[in-house]
Amino acid sequence: MSRIGKMPIELPDGVEIKVAKNNLVTVKGPMGELSEKISEKMKIAIEGNVLTVDRPNDTKINRSLHGLSRTLINNMVVGVTKGYEKKLKIIGVGYRVAKKGNALDFNLGFSHPLEMPDPEGITTEVPNQTEIVVKGISKQLVGNYAAIIRGLRPPEPYKGKGIRYENEQVRRKEGKAGK
Repeated sequence: MSRIGKMPIELPDGVEIKVAKNNLVTVKGPMGELSEKISEKMKIAIEGNVLTVDRPNDTKINRSLHGLSRTLINNMVVGVTKGYEKKLKIIGVGYRVAKKGNALDFNLGFSHPLEMPDPEGITTEVPNQTEIVVKGISKQLVGNYAAIIRGLRPPEPYKGKGIRYENEQVRRKEGKAGK
């Protein structure tokens, strides 16, 4: 039995869940609304303020879909109540970011500045020139946009310069041995 899949999901106050006939789960909460299509093999049951996900049998595909389905629904519930955020740090001399309206303006050592508009459903904050906070209600969109920002200048192993997640450890390498 999936340890994650068999755990019930407690629905906080102010959260509405609707399950359509083709397992399209829609979650409404104080921060917004999310919907996701869950595998039709999974049975979703709502009793009071507790949601459970059950699988029809113990085939390998159903065992793997069981935990995934429960986690996707739980991520939507957490997203519409608390939201998600990722913090990034910019490390390097002259590397900085600024917020211009609805876009981020990067100076990352290239010959030109980079400008990235915020996608729909995502907000960004720049507390100072070397920090970025990506916020949203969808865990997938927040993580994807943070990865795109990190991909502009990934941390390099020799000097450690680049954009990294807040608690990311970069393994450093030793440079060439001098004479």
